[in-house]
Amino acid sequence: MRLLNRRAPAQTPERSRRLGRHGAPWQEVFGEPSLARPTSQACTESQFHEPAYAYWCGQFRELPRTHRKQWEFCYILQALSVRGKLSPEALGLGFGVGEEPLTALFAARGVEVTATDLGLEEATDAGWVSTAEHARVLEDLNRRGICPPDQFAALVRFETVDMHSIPASLRDYDFTWSACALEHLGSVASGQDFILQSLRTLRPGGVAVHTTEFNVDDEGETLDNTSTVLFRRRDLESILKEATAFGYRCRVNWSTGAGPLDAYVDLPPYSSDRHLKLQIAAYVTTSIGLIFDKVGD
Repeated sequence: MRLLNRRAPAQTPERSRRLGRHGAPWQEVFGEPSLARPTSQACTESQFHEPAYAYWCGQFRELPRTHRKQWEFCYILQALSVRGKLSPEALGLGFGVGEEPLTALFAARGVEVTATDLGLEEATDAGWVSTAEHARVLEDLNRRGICPPDQFAALVRFETVDMHSIPASLRDYDFTWSACALEHLGSVASGQDFILQSLRTLRPGGVAVHTTEFNVDDEGETLDNTSTVLFRRRDLESILKEATAFGYRCRVNWSTGAGPLDAYVDLPPYSSDRHLKLQIAAYVTTSIGLIFDKVGD
């Protein structure tokens, strides 16, 4: 166990200020992040106590835990739900899907999904097969029986895609997502490039939601050019600036929370609960979600 040595964020009412240009404002939001009204934001303790958290856990058939990886699924689902994207005949595109339950849950709601991941040989070399984080067959994406099999087969297709190079054929989706995948692309620069590439897959009015690792210390160095990289605020701000210049709306809350668990740092061997922040190498990291809304015509 370790306690994070930091000042608690000021408890001010939510407010925002404009930072962006070109008709697509990047807004910074202050106060505790809310799952009910998700922006780009970090995983914080208060979000686990909101009704939306228990609801989405029930939808993908898990009991709620204070674990950041479970939060990532709830966050992605909530961000898409409040934007009206989880409706029949919507088109969704997932990257690095592994065996996560999101594909099946989207299909259960009538969404037509293109699920993508590395090829088997590349995934084996990267270690994803041995840790059951890679889908070998389409049925692996519906292991929990969330979607009726016939409906799943009709709505979901699987493609092998390298996230370093998204095919030009993947275009005009209502939403795209990835959960804890882009930090494994080898470098901070590669993760940044992937996010910007993913935005090109959207039609006007579409939304991209990605979760990744967030180094809570923006002042020093970070983990880069390795199998898992950690993004600092400055690294993410670079993406936000480019995205807004290309016509995407972004709202971001940089708070890392003020609750007791927000100050708790999980150390190896990591817990299955009380796992919001953890230490990787010399750095303290948590999960962060990023939302990019493409301006409609």
